[in-house]
Amino acid sequence: MKIKLWLQAFRLRTLPLAFTSIGMGATLAWYEMLFSWPVLIAAAVTTLFLQILSNLANDYGDFHNGADNEQRVGPLRAMQSGSITEKEMKNAIIVFILLSLLSGCGLLYVVFKSQPFSWLPIAFFLLGIASIAAAVKYTAGKNPYGYKGLGDVFVFLFFGWVGVGGTYFLMTREWDWTILLPATTIGLFSAAVLNVNNIRDIEADRSAGKKTLALRLGPVYARWYHVLLIIAGITCMTLFVGIENIEYSWLLCFAFLPVLWNAFKVYSTKESERIDPFLKQMVFSSLTFLLIFILVVSL
Repeated sequence: MKIKLWLQAFRLRTLPLAFTSIGMGATLAWYEMLFSWPVLIAAAVTTLFLQILSNLANDYGDFHNGADNEQRVGPLRAMQSGSITEKEMKNAIIVFILLSLLSGCGLLYVVFKSQPFSWLPIAFFLLGIASIAAAVKYTAGKNPYGYKGLGDVFVFLFFGWVGVGGTYFLMTREWDWTILLPATTIGLFSAAVLNVNNIRDIEADRSAGKKTLALRLGPVYARWYHVLLIIAGITCMTLFVGIENIEYSWLLCFAFLPVLWNAFKVYSTKESERIDPFLKQMVFSSLTFLLIFILVVSL
């Protein structure tokens, strides 16, 4: 039975990040009294499929491009260990492309069933196709953007502005530019997760020619960049609650503590082999941040 192997290939510790993105958009819609459970469920399932697709494609791409080599510090990947064959991984990628597409179409049906041929569902369908392409092209295919130092940008856009802003719009059917502030926060925190991964893998990526932003910056400045991502994310959220005059916003101080602690630990840990635990910590710090924000807007 390969169930355990596939669960490892799905990289379960990264999956809460997808729910953080959708959860923030849904919370903002709830704050406007326009929350929808069907939209939340459909969006969460779609994003989960996209996250798994991205992880599988990353496993496949990094293996073929030589980034998953003996210099890599993190957990042994599925194809790197030989536990999952190339054919099996390709088939799994195809399955999750189809699942993402079907789930995304279901989401659009839930939202736009009364106007299926207007420009809005078409625009969101194209955005969904772009999300699938971005999930695959991170490290797989020709000219993967992850090998050019653009992974942080795409993670920021799709986990931040697209994930948060898209969920908010699909629930409310309206737009408020201030939503970009919390969306930016989640995007920056998500980029911080990727940055921890890339700091850990600097030497392996160097040998494979994978020029991540962390590699381009170098170990020292990549850690400063991590701190900057966290501080900028906190600043954006502070501006948002100030603009919206949200009561009990002082409670967000408790939400900021885990991400600030992560920034300190990543900055102060100089050995790459000791930095891997802070990836999972950053994922769950982001989720904790969301849960406390939900509490704040509920009071």
